[in-house]
Amino acid sequence: MSVVNVPRATPGDSTWFREARFGLFIHWGLYSMAARDFDHQQRMAQSTESYAERYFGRFDPDLYDPEAWADAAVRAGMKYMVVVAKHHEGFCLWDSALTDFTAVNTPAGRDLLRPLLDAFRDRGLRTGLYYSLLDWHHPHYTVDRSHPLAAHDRAALNRGRDMEQYRAFVKGQIEELLTQYGPVDIIWPDYSFDSEAIVRMATSESFRAAYIANPDRDADPGKGAADWDAAGLLTMVRRLAPGILVNDRLGLDDGWDVTTPESTVPARWPMVGEEHALWETCQTLTGSWSHNRDGARWKSVEQAIHMLVDVVGKGGNLLLNVGPNGRGEFGPQALAVLDGVGAWMRLHARSIHGCTRPPDDLLAALPDATLATYNPETRRLYVHLLRWPSQPLVLPGMRDRVGYAQLLHDGSELSRPTDPLAQLHAPGPDALWLDLPIGKPEVEIPVVELFLR
Repeated sequence: MSVVNVPRATPGDSTWFREARFGLFIHWGLYSMAARDFDHQQRMAQSTESYAERYFGRFDPDLYDPEAWADAAVRAGMKYMVVVAKHHEGFCLWDSALTDFTAVNTPAGRDLLRPLLDAFRDRGLRTGLYYSLLDWHHPHYTVDRSHPLAAHDRAALNRGRDMEQYRAFVKGQIEELLTQYGPVDIIWPDYSFDSEAIVRMATSESFRAAYIANPDRDADPGKGAADWDAAGLLTMVRRLAPGILVNDRLGLDDGWDVTTPESTVPARWPMVGEEHALWETCQTLTGSWSHNRDGARWKSVEQAIHMLVDVVGKGGNLLLNVGPNGRGEFGPQALAVLDGVGAWMRLHARSIHGCTRPPDDLLAALPDATLATYNPETRRLYVHLLRWPSQPLVLPGMRDRVGYAQLLHDGSELSRPTDPLAQLHAPGPDALWLDLPIGKPEVEIPVVELFLR
């Protein structure tokens, strides 16, 4: 009997999230002007003053069109978005009353977050906000090992800095976002990097052991749950937005909803104890999170689709990132990949939305060079053919379990080979045997849709 695995129950509403499966991540800020990556200030070891002097007074995204961004996401088949409201640099896209380091005070002269959220909501997409727990600009954020000035005299730099005031600032800003820019469906507080958080996040036993044995880890522990008052912050978030989904980066053992492996697709469905996790992997198109003019290595359309299918087939969501440029546009390469994925999704979306990992007994029947997703509501199995076979498709043990089979892109029926010569090489009587067209269909990854009895 087929058993469908489901993620553990979460405090937030995960119903829409498990249906959506595919979302857009957007990294955009002052770092977009440098055309390197979001951590440009850190890599260049720039002070708050020199960084702001170089970029803040010149940030003028005159081509910014949030409607176009939302349209690109819809064309790609995405169902939600997460935008970086503030990254580690401390620059805010919204009109925060708690700092002057906002888009309103740049040549842009306006709140850039509200029209973006409105554009996506108007198209029926769910919305999420990334909020950096680090803030290299804030005068009370203490200099630590991740700070751009980490190599300087930290004791001198931290004289007079008060993390209690910074904690109040973080809570105040998140309260602004949740009460003035809602409804927000998912929030991304990012990230805890103290010893406890790193050991907890590590999936490699060898890495975990080596890190624990490192004598320097306690001398330079980084920041974690206590530094943000993560428990108090989470309590506030739940009070202000009871149904919201919260990621796992606050540094807490529990209370969160979504685990977030970054830039990797796990080998199997991630677990929380003995339960399957609600999970999402965030991935770049280029190896950089923000606009990178010189260092981009673009994923192909086929790579992006392959990754999406692989993630959904392991019960997860894919949050695919785009870094708009300094003038506020998605670049042509990004749009080409999104539109290519969208062309495939137009024909194959039902093998993604609402789907999950197939039961073990169905996975056991799959041949090599395939990935599968499964919709438990419609009881349909989707076999994604990563390599087009030169012979009929054979699924052992599936003959009596499938009532109908078709190619998904055009709805054309697939049936048993009728050529008499083919009968000389017929598989066992319990196998489902499907005759495929000689030539691969003109789609990136063809999909066989199986209607289970």
